[in-house]
Amino acid sequence: MKLFNKMLLSAFGGILLGLVPSQAQTPWTLRECIRYALEHNITVQQRQISVQQSEIDLNTSQNSRLPSVGSSVSQNFSFGRGLTADNTYENTNTTSTGFSLGVDVPVFQGFNIKNNILMNKLNLEAATRDLEKAKDDIRVAVAQAYVQILYNMEILDVAEARIEIDSLQVERLELMLQNGKTSAAEVAQQKASLAQSKYQKIQASNNLNISLLDLSQLLELPSPEGFSIVRPTPSAMEPRLLDSAEDIYQSAVAVKPAILAEQTRLDVASTRINMAKNSILPTISLSGGLGTNYYTASKHPSSSFSSQIKNNFSQYVGLSLSLPIFSRFQNRNSIRTANLNYRTQELQLENTKKSLYKEIQQAYYNALASQEKYFSSSQVLESSRQAFELVSAKYENGKANITEFNESKNNYTKAQSDFVQAQYENLFQTRILDFYKGMEIDF
Repeated sequence: MKLFNKMLLSAFGGILLGLVPSQAQTPWTLRECIRYALEHNITVQQRQISVQQSEIDLNTSQNSRLPSVGSSVSQNFSFGRGLTADNTYENTNTTSTGFSLGVDVPVFQGFNIKNNILMNKLNLEAATRDLEKAKDDIRVAVAQAYVQILYNMEILDVAEARIEIDSLQVERLELMLQNGKTSAAEVAQQKASLAQSKYQKIQASNNLNISLLDLSQLLELPSPEGFSIVRPTPSAMEPRLLDSAEDIYQSAVAVKPAILAEQTRLDVASTRINMAKNSILPTISLSGGLGTNYYTASKHPSSSFSSQIKNNFSQYVGLSLSLPIFSRFQNRNSIRTANLNYRTQELQLENTKKSLYKEIQQAYYNALASQEKYFSSSQVLESSRQAFELVSAKYENGKANITEFNESKNNYTKAQSDFVQAQYENLFQTRILDFYKGMEIDF
């Protein structure tokens, strides 16, 4: 093949080598993007706050076993007629100062404290699972946006290679026109093809900028300026054997946070049933306290403050038992409601499992289809490459016209675009299946 044809094919071949264009700063890997997103994403931060609130609720319920201690100081003033020490009334002014310290200890609360602690432990576990699910959603969203950028980068490379070919053709035809070996119509036709290629490059460049913006916003970056990503190695793009959808589901149902969170909420619902049943049990509380006071009355002598505080010192200990007898059927209805909530949560868990199975089945068939598209598009790419090579040689020797050349070139560029799309679709779909099995998403 002549030098010109080699230049044409090398321009197109650059896209298949996956050359990374220079960037203003170090490109980000997918792992780095995911890590940064998990640290800065607002939704994840909101879930982290929910976990912290659940930790506080658990701590509060655990401390409910401790006694409560309270103290009080009172000061009263009385004017006008009042009862005196000899049980008569007269006009007098009195003052009274009191001090007290009380302790209340829960002895038995119908197992409510125990069940409330258990319920808050489960709520904390569910909140933690929700946090992990939010992180999983971010991982998938970042990976999807990352793949979209990779695809747009490749399409931009294809557009630039096409411009290079069309530019070479325009230069060649203009020289031939000067020598009278071609017509002005052919030159004009090739210039139109070059203009169309430049237009497609503008579109491809804009699509790349938009996809970079989408990922930078997902990462909560202040600006996409200077942001770029690393392209995966060619070996990561190759298809591989897939596990069955059923095997993937069995792995996913044991590890995915969405399932584990709903299972934990089912345990919470079971605990609420026990709490509702225990509401008919008696409660026992132990209380005790200390107290003293100081009293003065005008027109009457009174002992000193210290002696009254000492002489009026008192202590008390009490034990109270509360037994519910009839609560207007509130306890009975609370038990019925708790049972209904448990059944609702059972259905929610089952629905979540079915949704997960459906997602895995769809991802599995998408992965199969992407592999078929990969192999099919690779064959089309090779055939179109050979066809373009032959037409280029014929055109160079004057045995093909400019229309045939451009048609072959367009077929080749379309085959490249289709192959790139199939490559990244296969890459994303296979990694999603790995993710369902509990593996990290990485290229």
